[in-house]
Amino acid sequence: MPNYPTTGKVIIAGAGPGDPELLTLKALRYLQQADVVLADRLVSEQVLSQYVKSEAEIIAVGKQCRRGASTPQETINELMVEYALKGKLVVRLKGGDVSIFSNVLDELQALKDADIAYEIIPGVTAALGAAAYAGIPLTARQYSTAVRFLTFYRNEVINDQYWKDLAATDDTLVFYMSSETLDGVVANLLKHGISDEKLLAVVEQATTPQQQVDVTNLYSYAENWKGKTFLSPALVIIGKVVALHQQFAWIANSPTRETYFKPVAKLFTASTVATEKANQNASRA
Repeated sequence: MPNYPTTGKVIIAGAGPGDPELLTLKALRYLQQADVVLADRLVSEQVLSQYVKSEAEIIAVGKQCRRGASTPQETINELMVEYALKGKLVVRLKGGDVSIFSNVLDELQALKDADIAYEIIPGVTAALGAAAYAGIPLTARQYSTAVRFLTFYRNEVINDQYWKDLAATDDTLVFYMSSETLDGVVANLLKHGISDEKLLAVVEQATTPQQQVDVTNLYSYAENWKGKTFLSPALVIIGKVVALHQQFAWIANSPTRETYFKPVAKLFTASTVATEKANQNASRA
């Protein structure tokens, strides 16, 4: 490997939940300076087309939970290190916030092991974006005093005792990446006698023009929704605060069921990224 005079730097930044205007000013400043942007699937195309300088190289390193193609985390780590060792300013751009249900720990460890400087820039996480754009204050006074961020993708993730606690608490529950396992979420809460005052909302493609918010009582879930599929990304909110959506919703549901975020079309590995780069260079020649 050639010796480069100066090692670059990696910026790990959150792009927010979808609306490109929710990007922070600090993340925007670094995108306008970046040599390379490694972008997640859940990053608005507008962010990449409008806020990244034209000379920058943009590499899609998307993941798609439980379905479709995904870029291995190891490949993402290798790309960050590779470009930084070439003296590049790299922005690792993640959907939502960088520290909520992401693989940021793996990335930080890879950068530390390679002795590469980095910064972490927070973003608006999906729970906050979805709740705000749905008119659901997560800790509204007299409705909830706390909020819990969770995920449920297999039965072992949450044990029976904890389900009992979740059913009894007045905390607002927000489930990430759990729309495909929603039948299980509801079944476990009903099993432990969750109050019928608590409602369930699913917010699809939050903060985007394709946002959809649907609400049901958990005890009517089987009749109304059991087995229903939702567009990705979808966030689940459960609690008394969900009732506030009807009163304070300020955005109408999208009239279409189009997807805002592109699905991952192919599996990206180090070799496929190299091929993509070669193709991009050939098209520019």
